[in-house]
Amino acid sequence: MAPQGSPEPGAVSGQDYQAIVDSLPDALLVLAQDGTVVLMNPAAERVFGYSRQELVGHNHRIILAEGYRLGFQRLFKALRVGGPESGFGSPFEAYGLRKDGTEFKGEIACGVLETAAGLCMSVSVRDMTHREEPDDGLREAVSLLSATLESTADGILVVGTDGQIAGVNEQFVSMWGIPRGLLTTHDDEAVIGYVLGLLKNPQGFLDKVHDLYAHPLAESNDVLEFLDGRTFERYSRPQKVAEKVVGRVWSFRDVTPRLAAQDQAKRAMADLAEQAAQLKALAFQDPLTGLANRKLFHDQLAESLRDGPAGTVDVLLLDLDDFKEVNDILGHHAGDEMLTEVARRLRSCVRPDDTVARLGGDEFVVLLTGSPEPDAVAESIVASLNVPMWIDGTMLRPSLSLGLASAGQDAVAASELLRQADVAMYAAKAAGKNRYMRFEPDMMTALVQRTDMEAGLRLAVDAGQIMVHYQPVISPKLGEVVQFEALARWKRNGEMIPPGQFIPTAERSGLISAIGMQVKRHSFVELQPWLSEDPGRSVAVNISGVQLKDCQFAEGVLRLAASCATDPRQLVLEVTESVFFDPDAHVIRQLNALRDAGVRVALDDFGTGYSSLGRLQELPVDAVKIDRSFVSMVRTGAEKLPILSSMINMAHSLGLTVTAEGIETGAQAGYLTNLNCDSLQGYLFSHPEPESGLELALLRSADAIDELQGVHLEA
Repeated sequence: MAPQGSPEPGAVSGQDYQAIVDSLPDALLVLAQDGTVVLMNPAAERVFGYSRQELVGHNHRIILAEGYRLGFQRLFKALRVGGPESGFGSPFEAYGLRKDGTEFKGEIACGVLETAAGLCMSVSVRDMTHREEPDDGLREAVSLLSATLESTADGILVVGTDGQIAGVNEQFVSMWGIPRGLLTTHDDEAVIGYVLGLLKNPQGFLDKVHDLYAHPLAESNDVLEFLDGRTFERYSRPQKVAEKVVGRVWSFRDVTPRLAAQDQAKRAMADLAEQAAQLKALAFQDPLTGLANRKLFHDQLAESLRDGPAGTVDVLLLDLDDFKEVNDILGHHAGDEMLTEVARRLRSCVRPDDTVARLGGDEFVVLLTGSPEPDAVAESIVASLNVPMWIDGTMLRPSLSLGLASAGQDAVAASELLRQADVAMYAAKAAGKNRYMRFEPDMMTALVQRTDMEAGLRLAVDAGQIMVHYQPVISPKLGEVVQFEALARWKRNGEMIPPGQFIPTAERSGLISAIGMQVKRHSFVELQPWLSEDPGRSVAVNISGVQLKDCQFAEGVLRLAASCATDPRQLVLEVTESVFFDPDAHVIRQLNALRDAGVRVALDDFGTGYSSLGRLQELPVDAVKIDRSFVSMVRTGAEKLPILSSMINMAHSLGLTVTAEGIETGAQAGYLTNLNCDSLQGYLFSHPEPESGLELALLRSADAIDELQGVHLEA
């Protein structure tokens, strides 16, 4: 009997087993079901270059070359089906990957192993690098094939004749969105179940599969529709080895973008066909208003002048006054609605056979043939368009200027008749707008005069002949002149041209920027002695939106002030309200840049524009100038005018100063002083004077101030 504790004769102890495993010349590894290395022998350390600590607990894929990393778990599944008694499978060749990155050819044998932790797989690896490798070309080809399969845009699925999944590429997994966890289970039925759950017609998918496996040599190409709206093309063909079918290859291509592009192209073609039909139908029609367009009007005018009797052809040309402000304030949608309503009203003012056309923008024309009273039609149009209209909750009263020209006994060309109507229309604008005027020969003379004025103004600007007169602005609180407003003046041939005549010409011709720069230069130089005496004094200069459209305006103003040693804080730029409705954001940026440098901005003619008092807080201004039309409402000084007090109080609450212009009487000055108006300006104190009259303007202002203060003391 053997001593107690001694092994039975012929038995091998656990230590002996370990010694045997450690002495094996081949690398031996034990893998858990998830592919983790749980045991390895010293030979494995030598073969792969990893220590036990570096490899045990890590996935076995790090020791396999690219293209061989998915096979072991599939093999494990096959061995697992046979159970532990199935032993080792047939040896096969594979390429391993050492820690230093080199690859080697190995002979692999695998088997299942039952442990206390469950089934594992034992893997024996024999290094074959000492042998000749005649199949390097084959391995390279396999590697290239694997790379090709992974780089293709199609999803590839390979299924064996036994119906088991033999392989997939990454694109297949990505296209179908198969979870990685589901793939690692190697449960083909679960994978197929997931795939079927994505399709609109899963039964059709299965029927096709069964049909193809019933006919192994058949090929198939069909379409799969997904529940999420995608569409795949599916192609299947048998895979043969030596004329023997060993499986089937399925390829899937996502054609959703292509089908969407085709559908979009079809819709685009249909749209183009519809547009072509519309263009053909609208070749002679204005698309917005439905009126005749310019071409149709000219054709009908030429025909009327050619065929109609003399004196029976009349052209009424009109455009809307200040229509741009409607677009700027209420938006182009509102502008379009106004144009459409104007077109409707024009049609209602003429006979069915008369032609009403829109030439473009806010310009319309009416062609009357055989009309007994064209002037009555013109009056009717003006009256009709003056009726208020409601657009987007805002009441608007359109204003128009209309020119009427008639063909007389003498033959006249269509272009000439239209030109006469155009001249008459501009005469209506010059006469105050919102009216019609019939063409008279002397209107052409006026046009020539306007052209002559523009030419003369251009010469005056080039020669530096624009003068500046200055009107004082009074502070009732300080009792002195605190500001001069610089006003452009032009003397031509010994006659002073009113600003109301040459300033619009300057703006229309683009000369306003040069004039504005000359006015500022004169002001900085001529008022420098007076400005330097008190930093609280300032000079105000009018600027227009045309000047602000110049990208270099702000920079030019500041550069000029610096060259004239004028503090920007002593400069006030007066702008009208329409400047703030210019759609060009650059205009506002110019004003903000000037204000950042200390220049102040005053809102001129306040109360005459479209905005409300409440909108003041949104505007980049420092002061407001109440328009003279409101000041003129004060006659005796005993009136109750809440609009004036509201203007002043609102401005003060927003931190703005207030100047009232057009002060002509002591009653007006006293009334506004009692309302705490900051500054007063008008003929009561002084008319605008040239540089030589500045002292006289200051003396007159002082006298007027003394008289006002005396009245207050007596009161």
